[in-house]
Amino acid sequence: MESESENKLDGETASDSESKSEFGGSPPVPTSDDTPEVLNRALSNLSSRWKNWWVRGILTLAMITFFFIIIYLGPMVLMTIVMCVQIKCFHEIITIGYNVYHSYDLPWFRTLSWYFLLCVNYFFHGETVTDYFFTLVQREEPLRILSKYHRFISFALYLTGFCMFVLSLVKKHYRLQFYMVWLDRGWFIVPISCVICNDIMAYMFGFFFGRTPLIKLSPKKTWEGFIGGFFATVLFGLLLSYVMSGYRCFTCPVEFNNDTNSFTVDCEPSELFQLQEYNIPLVLQSVVGWKTVRMYPFQIHSIALSTFASLIGPFGGFFASGFKRAFKIKDFANTIPGHGGIMDRFDCQYLMATFVNVYIASFIRGPNPSKLIQQFLTLRPDQQLHIFNTLKAHLVDKGVLVGSEDA
Repeated sequence: MESESENKLDGETASDSESKSEFGGSPPVPTSDDTPEVLNRALSNLSSRWKNWWVRGILTLAMITFFFIIIYLGPMVLMTIVMCVQIKCFHEIITIGYNVYHSYDLPWFRTLSWYFLLCVNYFFHGETVTDYFFTLVQREEPLRILSKYHRFISFALYLTGFCMFVLSLVKKHYRLQFYMVWLDRGWFIVPISCVICNDIMAYMFGFFFGRTPLIKLSPKKTWEGFIGGFFATVLFGLLLSYVMSGYRCFTCPVEFNNDTNSFTVDCEPSELFQLQEYNIPLVLQSVVGWKTVRMYPFQIHSIALSTFASLIGPFGGFFASGFKRAFKIKDFANTIPGHGGIMDRFDCQYLMATFVNVYIASFIRGPNPSKLIQQFLTLRPDQQLHIFNTLKAHLVDKGVLVGSEDA
């Protein structure tokens, strides 16, 4: 989930005239009431402000429940849902672009947009799928070719799209088309949950205590909601990471078992998920009354994740608000009553996902032994033998192995 839409965010702070002046004209045309009839009847006696609060609350609980069901159903369902969310978000953005620019009669607008989405997913996910299903890929010749030449195929697909784009250029609309081509362009659950928590708590603090406007792009965002959401999210991240670190299903990598044709989760948790004792700074010892504290190292990382989700993550929502204001729309779609479209719920998640990827690559991930072995097995026998002898000689020099002449 992400930051709230500009018309239904934390506090009630900005007047309609402020919202109107942001556009230099009329405010976005509100969409029709898409609230289910059952909720409309049940909440008919409430003011619009409290009716919106209840609708958003009920649908939020439903989405959180759905999220936990997805996690329970396993990695294949999770990957499928992530792909569906990505496609739906992309569809909402492309629909807005098409509605605005279709009058220019630009050829292949939607075709090229979806084509580049396909290229991006093939490039980024192809190698990951190969890692999970390595044995199957090596067994099937067509899959082995796709894996071996993955990057070349990706480059060829991009070149094809590039040529299609050049051929689609329309006289008098070159600049517009070049603008649009740029438009096309326990480490899963905790970040997503932190964004969701920050979204909810910022709304709650802003709804009840919000008085001071935060940013003009989102007139109803308040400093009270922003600050309250930050502290609540950091505390939530610490507690959630502590609970999850005690369960192997959240701390072990998912691996595909070729014997059972299913995913398995079984390992000895890494040091990140083993309790360690830390010294409390002297300044705080007199306050808390402790000298040491036992924590999972992952909890320390969760502080970084929850801090980003609270302080930087909302800027994804601000960016989306500016995007919607530029096109004079209220929401990306009306898929979820009281919330808007899927993109209205996930714009901060895209920013968060990028941060998590960079954070893991920079501070967590080291060489992957299983991936090295997979690459080793794809080499020719003479290449494998050369690497084996080189590694053996290295280990003998280090004293890890005993040389044959010393045996």
